[in-house]
Amino acid sequence: MEKCPLVLCPGLLNDAALWRHQIEGLAETVSPLVADLTVADTIAGLAEAVLAAAPPRFALAGLSMGGYVSFEILRRAPERVERLALFDTSARPDTAESRQRRLDMIDIARRGGFAKLPLQILAGQLHADSLRDERIVGVARAMAERIGADGFIRQQTAIMSRPDSRGDLASIKIPTLVVCGRQDTLTTPDIMREIAAGIPGAKFVLVDGAGHLTPLEQPQAVTALLQYWLQI
Repeated sequence: MEKCPLVLCPGLLNDAALWRHQIEGLAETVSPLVADLTVADTIAGLAEAVLAAAPPRFALAGLSMGGYVSFEILRRAPERVERLALFDTSARPDTAESRQRRLDMIDIARRGGFAKLPLQILAGQLHADSLRDERIVGVARAMAERIGADGFIRQQTAIMSRPDSRGDLASIKIPTLVVCGRQDTLTTPDIMREIAAGIPGAKFVLVDGAGHLTPLEQPQAVTALLQYWLQI
């Protein structure tokens, strides 16, 4: 059986480890490519890099920042994307408050204080149970270390200048799965419902016991959802 090409776009301070369970669980049916979202400091530049590395046609899944890049990919090359899965993301632009927080963290990273930022960020991302799970926290911290300060600065710069994607939702005509951790306080269930409501025929799922990093916090549930999505 020919495997489905699957492009996975991780979030801020995330890499392939975010999707490890899904990559392993779907190994018989997908050919995965995990995007490197540290190579540019604009969403447009990141989307172009993903498109340059991706096969001609592919399924696309993105979490948080990866969702912002996914929306840009769809604006630039909708004919190449067969289906879409969005996790814990937003179609809205950054708020002034969020932008200032990002600028403050960029300043800390530039002054040599990056090492203290990952745990601070995780405290706002993870479900309380996940924060007590040494395995989850360890995976997340290791990802952040691999991304490093320079990658973090490029990512934050790209995120805070992202466009408003709400006007593009109605034009998405492919099978779409929208998934949110029920306890996500960053891209809340209401923000994710807005995306699902805007995309014709989108399926919306809340995952219990997860904050903002649903594929890492509830890996079995997310792998099962992606197995379903690949068949719709």
